[in-house]
Amino acid sequence: MGSELDDGFHAGGMMDRRTLIGAAVTGAAVAASRARAGPAGEQIVELRQYTLHKGGRDTLIGLFEQHFIEPQDELGAQVLGTFRDLGDPDRFVWMRGFDSMERRQQALAAFYGGPVWLRYRGEANPTMLDSDNVLLLKLKRGSVPGRHGAAAMRLTIRYLGSADPEAFLSFFDGHMRPLYESAGAPVQAVLTSAAEANNFPRLPIRERERVLVWLTRFAGAGDEERFDSAMRQASGWRDQAPEALLPAFMRKPEVIRLAPTARSPAA
Repeated sequence: MGSELDDGFHAGGMMDRRTLIGAAVTGAAVAASRARAGPAGEQIVELRQYTLHKGGRDTLIGLFEQHFIEPQDELGAQVLGTFRDLGDPDRFVWMRGFDSMERRQQALAAFYGGPVWLRYRGEANPTMLDSDNVLLLKLKRGSVPGRHGAAAMRLTIRYLGSADPEAFLSFFDGHMRPLYESAGAPVQAVLTSAAEANNFPRLPIRERERVLVWLTRFAGAGDEERFDSAMRQASGWRDQAPEALLPAFMRKPEVIRLAPTARSPAA
């Protein structure tokens, strides 16, 4: 489920005793490190958007839900949500969380070098055209998982340019979040770009992007329509933004409508 497969991971061959022992040892190290986890607000999150071959999405989702959720969770790579992109039948979106960057490195090495991925990668890889559209984020507000019966969710990516992420987060809290929630779109989670360098380079990420990302949910289609109508009429909410934040408004945000898959934790 990533470009690390082009770095020697496509090679075939049977799993040997050393592979299984290595995965077990790494898994034990990850489990021990999780006991020392920091506060929930420091969670590292990958936002992964895959472009798939025609007809490949349901195949990949089936593999994912049958084989890839629990094994990653057990190693310290928590699957936070899996989604269909409602605007594109060939797009699959998912989010994966880690207690820290160190644990991310350990968990990814354990999973992609372990028996589950080695067994099923030959079925997963052919569904994908591209798997490098990945943002490395830090959870700042709320939480991604939760079962609240959402009919649909939206992921909004605001590209900040030269604006400071923490300063824009403060503006979001004071001016944008209240607007969203009064219009009927509860904000489930807010994330910003992680400043840390990618410590598992076999999985590329978009390291130069500075973003604020938030996840909202809707109970039904009518709620979405009312929200869109309210936002089309909203005016003046940018007026309080200091000059240093104006680069964040130079381009429209990327908005992705999502439907949680059957076994998505964020459903």
